Amino acid sequence: MKVTKIFTSTLFIAAVIFSVSATAYSPEELEKACKKPKFTDFNLPEYKAPSNIEVAPESEFIIKISAWADPTTIKLSAKKEPLNFTVESTSTFHKIKAKLPVALNGSFARINVSAQAITGCDDAYGWLVKVADK
Repeated sequence: MKVTKIFTSTLFIAAVIFSVSATAYSPEELEKACKKPKFTDFNLPEYKAPSNIEVAPESEFIIKISAWADPTTIKLSAKKEPLNFTVESTSTFHKIKAKLPVALNGSFARINVSAQAITGCDDAYGWLVKVADK
């Protein structure tokens, strides 16, 4: 009787362990299921040494975001202040257009963009620019 209980308990524990490991996702599988948005084609030059390129005051800029991003979740900011932007969507990407605010003239600004993918993942990216003084 005692041997049967031990065998049954051991069998139950083995079944639980096997079922948990069989249904777990590996990191590679999670990455496949969760395709993060991609941010490309930022058209302003980034501020980097030694070139130290400045952008014109109140420049208009664009950023392309992958098509699997939900356009209603896109957020754009400069120096942590939200920016107004427009979105043009195609079957392959979302193109956002915005303009640098007057308040950034003569200063450094980090342009940050974030979005959530349709699958639920999110990502963010940013670029440092130096805005010339008017």
